[in-house]
Amino acid sequence: MTIRASFESPVRPMGAHMDLSAGSLFASLLVSSVGFGFFIYGKKQACFPQLFIGIAMMVYPYFVPDPLAMLGIAGALVVGLVVALRRGV
Repeated sequence: MTIRASFESPVRPMGAHMDLSAGSLFASLLVSSVGFGFFIYGKKQACFPQLFIGIAMMVYPYFVPDPLAMLGIAGALVVGLVVALRRGV
């Protein structure tokens, strides 16, 4: 009778859930680039809604592995920004 010990950690490493497919990388680059544009515009013009949306769009692609979800969240953030600006925020 042999006993096999498993030394595999139940906790996954930090980057183990990342999808490094071409679609995911392209969507991340696209969303982050648009976010960087919003960030620069908001910083230079002192427009805080664009600044915060830009920061959010640069950061969240690190935590969303699916390209369609990434683009959907980006679309929702941009629509939310447009609605907020039309209401005078």
